Amino acid sequence: MSTTPRLVRVAAASVAIALATALTACGSSNPTAPAAASSAPAGKVVVGSFAFPESEILGEIYAQALQAKGIQVETKFNIGPRQQTIPALRDGSINVIPEYNGNLLAYYNPKYTERTQSEVDASLVDAVAKDKLKVLKSTAAEDKDAYVVTRKTADKGIAAIGDLGKITPFKLGSNPQFGELGYGIPGLKSQYGVGTKAKEVTFVPIEDFGGPDTVKALVDDSVQVADIYTTSPALVANDLVVLQDPKNMISSQNVVPLVADSVNNDQLATTLDAVSAQLTTDDLIGLRDRVEGKEKASAKTAAKDWLAKKGLA
Repeated sequence: MSTTPRLVRVAAASVAIALATALTACGSSNPTAPAAASSAPAGKVVVGSFAFPESEILGEIYAQALQAKGIQVETKFNIGPRQQTIPALRDGSINVIPEYNGNLLAYYNPKYTERTQSEVDASLVDAVAKDKLKVLKSTAAEDKDAYVVTRKTADKGIAAIGDLGKITPFKLGSNPQFGELGYGIPGLKSQYGVGTKAKEVTFVPIEDFGGPDTVKALVDDSVQVADIYTTSPALVANDLVVLQDPKNMISSQNVVPLVADSVNNDQLATTLDAVSAQLTTDDLIGLRDRVEGKEKASAKTAAKDWLAKKGLA
């Protein structure tokens, strides 16, 4: 399986961090080597996150849920991509991080073929064990690519990806990589038979990975279908419709806690499993809207309110 846009986004967000690391390390014998990280003190759990807002929100939820159970917690957020977070888990500088099951499996096996949540979760058990890590129970919440249309288009009988054949020819807007990904234009043809004839689908590259430019193009009808991530607040704000994917062309990307064996115990697992049992995609949309939208709430505040609402803290 090809590298996914979520992986690309994480990598792009961390370029500045990587450059800063290289510059500050110039006095060492290996300028590109990361600084040595210290392990957490005994009895303390260090929760990390990737370098984007949703991950920080999830990290806050994990940290505050554990604190509510009397566990001593430290946070180290905005670390960067898996090329940084997995080594941090190995060396003990962090012990817990919110992950996405499909992309985590892709890190260990770029050619993975598992598609459903249960398939991906099952394969992750052995994949992460080699690094003395464990995945706990995954959530119903997913942040992944999705084929999205306006409500007006959906009302024409377009509920699933395969239904797009009813509205050809159409323009599809997405990041440039989508034109080559297995669940992008090639998958649309091979899995759902849409775009097999000339000029049925016109691909419109848009550089912002499902962001405002992509949303605007869809709402303005510059494109009729767009690749937008399933936790984007724009879905609700613009009454957009995520199309069903009955063939699981786009693999599972469910949020899952990734935990180091060194801190895993019944209390920690039970606490994070309780979080996973209640977290939904709609919850993530709402949390992101509070933090990234007009309210500009802190990740800490949004997490605190969500935990209180769910009776978890």
